[in-house]
Amino acid sequence: MADPRIIEVTLDEHSILWRSAEIEQERQIAITDLLANNRFAPQRPHADGYAGPYRVHLRVEEGRLVIDVRREDNSVLEMVILGLARFRRHVRDYFAICDSYYRALRDASPAQIETIDMARRGIHNEAATLLEECLDGKIALDFDTARRLFTLICVLHIKA
Repeated sequence: MADPRIIEVTLDEHSILWRSAEIEQERQIAITDLLANNRFAPQRPHADGYAGPYRVHLRVEEGRLVIDVRREDNSVLEMVILGLARFRRHVRDYFAICDSYYRALRDASPAQIETIDMARRGIHNEAATLLEECLDGKIALDFDTARRLFTLICVLHIKA
């Protein structure tokens, strides 16, 4: 019986050199929300018909996102590799707007915070749509899953 969802997601800690408390909170929220509700269905058929649930490990290698997809028992199922060049602008813009958002939380008016947050959501949504397009034919996922995975991709891009 198919169970197309992620039951565990981990990030390659060797890819991440440093993260602020705000980014760590974003990571924790993204993982918690992702595990609570997601749709994740690799599209390649497997000889034994395995169709979930999945354990997912994300890492960056040589400028590529590597998505290690594992079975529930943690045995390797497949690896999906995406070039990250097309995400650079989104990651850069997302970090810039998040930085503005966190600064605004300290001393801006509610209207200013809402404006910045709307811009942040817009960039996030655009990047999630791009991720869905890049994974088309490889992994079927819903929009909210794509948004949370993009957050985790951003965390993997943090350098000291």
